[in-house]
Amino acid sequence: MSHGTSHVYISHLKEHVGQTVTIKGWLYNLRSSGKLMFPELRDGTGIVQGVVSKKAVSEKVWQDFETLTQESSVIVTGEVTKHPKLENTFELQVSDAEVLQVAQEYPITPKEHGVEFLADQRHLWLRSKRQWAIMRVRHELVNAIRDFFNERDFLLVDSPILTPNAAEGTSTLFELDYFDLGKATLTQSGQLYGEASALAFGKIYVFGPTFRAEKSKTRRHLTEFWMVEPEMAYYNLEMNMDLAEEFIEYIVQRTLKNRMEELKILERDVSKLENIKRPFPRISYDEATKILERKGVAFEYGNDLGAPDETVISSEFDRPVMVHRYPKEVKAFYMKRDPENPAVALCVDMLAPEGYGEIIGGSQREDDYEALLTRIKENELKVEDFAWYLDLRKFGSVPHAGFGLGLERTVAWVCGLEHIRETAPFPRMIHRLTP
Repeated sequence: MSHGTSHVYISHLKEHVGQTVTIKGWLYNLRSSGKLMFPELRDGTGIVQGVVSKKAVSEKVWQDFETLTQESSVIVTGEVTKHPKLENTFELQVSDAEVLQVAQEYPITPKEHGVEFLADQRHLWLRSKRQWAIMRVRHELVNAIRDFFNERDFLLVDSPILTPNAAEGTSTLFELDYFDLGKATLTQSGQLYGEASALAFGKIYVFGPTFRAEKSKTRRHLTEFWMVEPEMAYYNLEMNMDLAEEFIEYIVQRTLKNRMEELKILERDVSKLENIKRPFPRISYDEATKILERKGVAFEYGNDLGAPDETVISSEFDRPVMVHRYPKEVKAFYMKRDPENPAVALCVDMLAPEGYGEIIGGSQREDDYEALLTRIKENELKVEDFAWYLDLRKFGSVPHAGFGLGLERTVAWVCGLEHIRETAPFPRMIHRLTP
């Protein structure tokens, strides 16, 4: 190896045109035509095409490239040049190479594979160009989420993952033994603890993994997923909806600005994302049911909206739609009733366009001690489990509100993916715990 050249990541090659640099990575693909070989090299930050000319390299380097297999690890030195035809694309005129390992026959080839096969090979599938693009979009969305709240003086206060009680009903809990204290459960939501934090710090957000033991096999469900949950003291439902709208516009527009290359790899129709600008349409549950009626969907008033119903409603709009004030029976015990119509809850679900369903669920919280106590009993929950939560209504209770955004569903929508399993590095589903 020629020493003295600097190691450069592929994403920074444009800053090194005309210089000789070293790339440390893996062979993604190899084409050859007689006296020229065209290895595609990846290093995790991108892919670059190398040009190996038989007359420009030693016999050993030429032979080394002839032995390389897909995903072989290799350190390559060469001069960075602009691609003769493609704008903003660079090549490496290879002068030297050091092979670290010739990979065994790689199980994932350019041919079509079944999804189950790819899921079994998830630890390797992550190396493909499409998965590379999805994970980088996910990274961008995570950073945009943090920046949005941090720039608006929200404090990150994470909630515990191990909890003694249910936030979203008891049917979808993962239980485990917790020393001498009996059973603990994996959290379904950070919200209840988020409320305690909001009353301490004003504006907070919780951002971490949540768990739902739903026996769902749909393309929208994972058993482990990330949620960001802002909670704000002195907020009502309208302010909550304003924030949710501003938030979605921000994270989508920022991802468009910073990840156009990745969205192109995913063949995403970005014109659909360019539409995601405020204001978003807001309709009541009653108005939503009228849309279903008009579209000839058999729907019983008073039920929650199912995924097919959400798809029909959202197809009426070119941006997310906020459906508010659902019947209280289909919503969680902690949601405040509308004083003007106690039959409905002061809640909102935001439905993403293009059939991606609910990405945000939120509400104004019940801030009255007696009303909340009654609700806990009606839901047959143990009052002692919620003693601390009830305390929040005894010591300086104020109107407060918040929402939760599912990260993976948002990644699926922004990337235009068919199935949510591609949005998590190692997805957990009802029938999958490996790799």
